[in-house]
Amino acid sequence: MPIPISLRTLPADGRALATLAVPLALTQLAQVALTTTDTVVMGLMGAEALAAGGLALVVFNQLRTMGVGMVTAVGNQVAAAAARAEAAATDTARTEADEEVRGLVRAALTLATLAGLAGAALMVLAGHALAWLGQDASVADAARPVLHALAPGLVPCLWFQAIRQVTVGMRRPQALLRITLASLAVNAALDWALVHGTWILPELGLPGIGVATSLVYLLSCLALHASTRRDPRLAPLVDLRLRKTHRGTLRRLTGLGTPIAATYGSEAGFFSVVALVAGTFGSAALAAHTAVNQLVYTVFQIAVGLSHAASVNVSRELALGRADAARRLKNTALACGAAVTTVVGAVYVLAPDLVLRPFLAPDETQARAIATDLLLIAAVLQLFDCAQNIGVGLLRGLDDTKGGFRVTLVGYWAVGLPAAWLLGRLAGLHTAGVWLGLLTGLATTALLLLRRYHRRLTARTAAAGDAAVHAT
Repeated sequence: MPIPISLRTLPADGRALATLAVPLALTQLAQVALTTTDTVVMGLMGAEALAAGGLALVVFNQLRTMGVGMVTAVGNQVAAAAARAEAAATDTARTEADEEVRGLVRAALTLATLAGLAGAALMVLAGHALAWLGQDASVADAARPVLHALAPGLVPCLWFQAIRQVTVGMRRPQALLRITLASLAVNAALDWALVHGTWILPELGLPGIGVATSLVYLLSCLALHASTRRDPRLAPLVDLRLRKTHRGTLRRLTGLGTPIAATYGSEAGFFSVVALVAGTFGSAALAAHTAVNQLVYTVFQIAVGLSHAASVNVSRELALGRADAARRLKNTALACGAAVTTVVGAVYVLAPDLVLRPFLAPDETQARAIATDLLLIAAVLQLFDCAQNIGVGLLRGLDDTKGGFRVTLVGYWAVGLPAAWLLGRLAGLHTAGVWLGLLTGLATTALLLLRRYHRRLTARTAAAGDAAVHAT
């Protein structure tokens, strides 16, 4: 009996996916370590500094995440254009395709600039509004200068993300991990130096962490740009002449990026509201939720790498007219995600004390007991969390960003949040019920996204077949 094509091609498909997914996932994990370093330094300064600095980072991360969403689709557009350039039969066609990529780069950097400036303005305004939002006055006063120091870093942060998407779309992301790892060491040194006034640097206290973060984003952006200038394939494509940005290209990227930004913002808001629901069951429940959520969030970075890699590869395969390869990519990405989350889930189940040790002290018996139960749910939940993130990426590969956003609204807010409330409050399952509701929402989102991808890809393939028949 012949081996199914998905099994025969799985090793090759897996290697192609891993070429992008591994460096992207490691880069995501390193970025999580970046904010963790800031949090550790804040904690060493005391509880009030941690509260104020953490509040500033929540605002910054929300706006940064949505800004990243605005430029995420650039990678898909560049991948499709690059694939057409490789497949072009003439030098003229290849030159035109390369010019298309340069136009996308200019539009992406312009969009990143506009989103960064808007986000920075909102951060300054948020700094003055914290006290009106029910925050403790002393915490709000301490958080305000941190937000002011973080605001200038948003534009270089989004420039870095825009150039990153270009390198991913061109399938040349190798420098990303090296730069991100180097930024960890630089960030830790600048945090300490600017907080305490070490070497020739001034003593800024808590705002020094914001200044350090902004400087690290600027240095990372410059380093990534320098790396592209040394790459013979990328150097001619990374065009910084923003005045030559084509308005039509900018409108197209904005139309694709806005739903992605809304999706990222919706997801972050959904998890924030779920945390508030968990907090209604007491401090031990909230501590347990926070600890397990951080574990899931860390593993989620692997899903992000898989999602971006699958998304860019789908754009590439469709540009080359290979719908079967785009269909296989879904199965390959899901298989890789399932393998990773299964192994991690087994560790959750078999060694809960080991994975909870960095987050909860041994004497916090109630929180540890709750967290141990949540780990059993998380072992299953993270499989669907990974699948729904891959689903969003796959639809992005079809340029279906609006459809992905609508599906996540249904899964997160119409299913997940009511289920978390009903199971937690009305069914009396408390924090475990909240997490079962979270699992329900993520599972619903994953199934709807993957079904939509299958249908849209089938419809697109059929339309391409009909066009070929009419052409002949």
